Amino acid sequence: MNLFKKAARWLYASPPRILLLGFSFIILTGTVLLMLPVASASREPTSFVDALFTATSAACVTGLVLFDTGSYFSTFGHWVILLLIQIGGIGFMTMATLFALMLRRRISLKERLILQESLNQGSIEGLVRLVRKVIFYALALELVGALLYTIRFSIDMPLGRALYHGVFHAISIFNNAGFDLSGDFSSFSKYASDVYMNFVSMLLIILGGFGFIVLADLFEVRKKKKFSLHTKVVLSVSAALIVIGALIILIFEFTNTRSIAEDSFGQKVLSSLFHSVTTRSGGVTTESISDFRQATQFFIIILMFIGASPGSTGGGIKTTTFAVLVGAVLAMIRGKEDVVLFRLRLAQERVYKAVTVTLFCIGIVMLGTMILATTEDASFLKILFEATSAFGTVGLSMGLTENLTLAGKLTITLLMFMGRLGPLTLTYALGPRSGRQLYRYAEGKIIIG
Repeated sequence: MNLFKKAARWLYASPPRILLLGFSFIILTGTVLLMLPVASASREPTSFVDALFTATSAACVTGLVLFDTGSYFSTFGHWVILLLIQIGGIGFMTMATLFALMLRRRISLKERLILQESLNQGSIEGLVRLVRKVIFYALALELVGALLYTIRFSIDMPLGRALYHGVFHAISIFNNAGFDLSGDFSSFSKYASDVYMNFVSMLLIILGGFGFIVLADLFEVRKKKKFSLHTKVVLSVSAALIVIGALIILIFEFTNTRSIAEDSFGQKVLSSLFHSVTTRSGGVTTESISDFRQATQFFIIILMFIGASPGSTGGGIKTTTFAVLVGAVLAMIRGKEDVVLFRLRLAQERVYKAVTVTLFCIGIVMLGTMILATTEDASFLKILFEATSAFGTVGLSMGLTENLTLAGKLTITLLMFMGRLGPLTLTYALGPRSGRQLYRYAEGKIIIG
């Protein structure tokens, strides 16, 4: 009994711990459902490790798969995966709050604190109102995406099947999950030259990767008349990364006969733009990543590591973290004490947090890469690519995932889980509670560089 009380006290002492256990519960529930014979098209039960891998990939909106989703899983399996994507993308606390609001139940202070952690907010003020906006914007954009996809899919298949594919892909791609029903691990390769499909997909990936705070600012710009600093940073950094990423991919792949060399110039630009967008967390492709040059593959690793924006469905260190790091470097070069973005000074705590997050993420990816280099028989670049894709919850692969060993599957599963929750959330959840610091040490000096 005392042990139970201690466990309950440990759980409720920290909102990150509730997030940790909540995600774990969702993944385990999804694992059990995917293990059922009815979840596979062959009616054969899926092994625990394979079901766990798939459930984690779906709940952590990653998109790395051991089996072709369209052909291996049944309709029941597809809906389980889709539900995991939806809960994982919007956040299970957001979904729980939705049900509470539908039942007209009051949201407690503890629940608001967990929501604050889940949505990566600085305060609990206006959280319930924000949750309503998150759910409305997500469902509205998914609905529009489903309609646009259905229109295109109806050209290639019966209307009922087109609607099914439209709904699945709209939810998957808006949540940056990368799961698809195309079959034969082909992703969207058959639509490589389809401008309509490319732009619908890019729009959904970008909007899903902006984060719900930015979406709220964008939809309410007429009322507020201006954007917050957070929105300005997210929009500017995202635009810069997309444009620079597309240019670099275009330059590297322009003469690559294995990828886009034989395409028209317009098709080359479209493909480069699409892969610049999807590498930030989308997970769907129109070209085989394994056919790209090594320089392009390494650059994609950098884009995957940066990832999407805070409070979004994407992973990575986030665009704002990258902006703060760049700002800190520029401030140091110019001999300035403060990091300034859009004429606003950032608190020193923000800079420390950005450095901490980045170093944590580098350490986790390095550790995962070293483990995979020991367990898997593949080139180092392919292993680094897979580890970064898993931790950044991107879902792109150079063909290693479907050939993973048991140890490799478990390693990638853990990387996806840690990447979705975030390294700091895991640290706060598992680490001891920090007390108030009652003293400071004397200042010392050390030579840097």
